[in-house]
Amino acid sequence: MLNFAIRNRKEIFRDPLSIILGIALPVILLLVFTTIEKNAPLDTFKVNHLAPGLIVFSFAFLTMFSALLIAKDKQTALLTRLFASPLKITDYVAGYALPMIPLAILQIVICYLAAMAAGLSVEWLDLLLSIAVLLPIAIMSIFFGLCLGAIFTDKQISGIGTMYITLVQFLGGAWMDLNLLGESFKKIAYALPFVHAIELAQDVIIGDYSAFTEHFWWTVGYAVLTLLIAILAFLKIYKR
Repeated sequence: MLNFAIRNRKEIFRDPLSIILGIALPVILLLVFTTIEKNAPLDTFKVNHLAPGLIVFSFAFLTMFSALLIAKDKQTALLTRLFASPLKITDYVAGYALPMIPLAILQIVICYLAAMAAGLSVEWLDLLLSIAVLLPIAIMSIFFGLCLGAIFTDKQISGIGTMYITLVQFLGGAWMDLNLLGESFKKIAYALPFVHAIELAQDVIIGDYSAFTEHFWWTVGYAVLTLLIAILAFLKIYKR
C-alpha cells in the first residue's frame, strides 16, 4: 500500500502546474478581497473571516486532483491490473488518499501565511488548532474525489468538478454572506459540511471555542461518510 501511495505521489507531481494553481488561486483571491476591504470595509472580506473560507474553497481542487488521478488509472487499465495484487480495497483508498494529505496541509499553511502577511493577527496555538480542525474537511474532499474518480470518466469529471467548485464557492459561504441567498439556500448550506468547517476555523482562529462541538463533528461525520462511499465505489470497480 505504501509503495502504491508513493507511486501516486509521483504521479500527482507530474503535473505541478495544477498544484501551483490550486495553491496560488486562493492566495490571489485573498489579496484581492483584502484590498477591496480596505476601500469598502465589509466583515465578509476581513482577513480573519476570509482566510478559512478560501482554504476550504481550495480543497475543491484536491477533489479534482484525486478524481482525475483515479479516472486516468481506470482509463489506462492500471487499476484492472492492480486488482490481481494482494492489495485490499481499503489499501487502494488509503494509497490514493495519503499523498493528498500533505498537499492539503501545504494549502492551509501557505494560505494562512499569506493571511498573516495581509494583516491577520493570531496566537500560535489558535493557528495550529485552526489547521487541525480544517483537516476533516480536507480529508472529506479527498475521499469525495475518490468517489468521483471511481464512478465517472475523466471527461465527465471535468464538468462535474466545475459544478462542485461552484457549489463550494456559494453554499460554503467562502466569501459571501449566506443570508443573501435566502432562507432555503441557507438551510441547504448548513446541511453540507463546508460552512461548518469555515465557521469553526473562523471561531478557533480568534480563540472562540463555544460552537466547537456543533461544527467539528459535522465535518468529521461527512469525512467518515465519504470514506464509506469511496470504499463502496472501489468495490463496484473491483467486481467488474
